[in-house]
Amino acid sequence: MVLCSEGAVFFRLKQSGSRSYLQIVENQRQDGAVRQNVIATIGRADELAARGALASLLASGARFCEQVMLLSALQSDLDGPRLLAKRIGPALLFGRLWHETGCGAVIGELLAGREFEFPVERAVFTTVLHRIMVSGADRACEKWMTDYEIPETGELAVHHLYRAMAWLGEELPAEQQKDATPFAPRTIKDLIEERLFERRRDLFSELSVVFMDTTSLSFTGAGGATLGAQGYSKDHRPDLMQMIRAW
Repeated sequence: MVLCSEGAVFFRLKQSGSRSYLQIVENQRQDGAVRQNVIATIGRADELAARGALASLLASGARFCEQVMLLSALQSDLDGPRLLAKRIGPALLFGRLWHETGCGAVIGELLAGREFEFPVERAVFTTVLHRIMVSGADRACEKWMTDYEIPETGELAVHHLYRAMAWLGEELPAEQQKDATPFAPRTIKDLIEERLFERRRDLFSELSVVFMDTTSLSFTGAGGATLGAQGYSKDHRPDLMQMIRAW
């Protein structure tokens, strides 16, 4: 249906006996009531459909409608406008969390003095976001990120993501290996974790709520004479000595 200043113009099938005729009609208000006025009768609907005339008519009329022309161009293989849609929600949501938790700031501090030719912090954020959303390797991340609007990542390629991961795994100098585990040396990743903990450690400076989980251990035979006692049993064995342990 096409809206115009005179009213609504649309196609209508007019039944006449066993045949249907395609008409163009217009709604007009006359004497306070809406009436349909026939503008033209195109022909029998079955004959129009059989010879493709109806499709030609619709395509011809669509040339004068900008919305239809745009949709037609997007669906065709011809050169013309292309629709580019990107998801913005994930980057907005996790970008704010990234900022509020200090992840971006900490990485920026550790990058001070390093002269990378690409935004390493943006590369790390993108790979983290990729793992949160769909997981997968960095090679898959390069293709995935094209569907998302992530600020300042337009020039990132897969080799940038690899280099960012290499930087996170960069081994720290010997004087910073004091607390290293026997299994792996300390790296940049460890510094990020430690500095993030320092920034948020005030979250645990006050005790407001305590949750306790209890587990009951029951003794069979002669065991539990000194450790256990009888009482309410979550295991439905009040006949056995038990010990309650809080976690």
